[in-house]
Amino acid sequence: MGINLQKGQRVDLTKGKADLNRIVVGLGWDPVGKSGGGGLLGGLFGGGSSNSNIDCDASVLMLKDGHLQDGKDVVYFGKLKSKCGSVQHSGDNLTGDGDGDDESVTVDLKAVPAAYDKLVFVVNIYNSVKRKQHFGLIQNAYIRVYEPSTGNELIRYNLSDNYSDLTTLVTGEIYRHNDEWKFGAIGDGTTDAKLGDVCKRFQK
Repeated sequence: MGINLQKGQRVDLTKGKADLNRIVVGLGWDPVGKSGGGGLLGGLFGGGSSNSNIDCDASVLMLKDGHLQDGKDVVYFGKLKSKCGSVQHSGDNLTGDGDGDDESVTVDLKAVPAAYDKLVFVVNIYNSVKRKQHFGLIQNAYIRVYEPSTGNELIRYNLSDNYSDLTTLVTGEIYRHNDEWKFGAIGDGTTDAKLGDVCKRFQK
């Protein structure tokens, strides 16, 4: 059984698991019912529209020395695989409907070049300003890590803060520490309208 984390907690991912190589980072969310209702992420306090589908997009920022140094180091629905091939995105989910992960990212930990020390997992709402949508219209959001070969879930972090009026979530990160990989539960929200704005936060 996996470890359930709270915001700010960090846990060893590979320590004592020499055979752990490929992992999948799954991200999931559900739209609040179109008739309204609160939802775990803060209800509809900030206004907004749930009349159209809410298109949440998961992305991975591959950092060197803690910073995003090249736009090519972003893996998202428009670029599904990293240049080095170690990070592979599952593709875009336009609605968030259905059970299980809405989007996922497969990471070959041993193939991540040594220059990269951190992978940051971000979810933002596509065209949020025009659609007047925010994460108060989303519920049951989570990030989890599991082994693809067995389906064994290692880590789960349920994002249960009030994210009303916020349009981007920095959900979690995988980072190197003393030649091992760790996972950190972040759960910070921002008002960034698009992925490029989020990326600027991680540049020098």
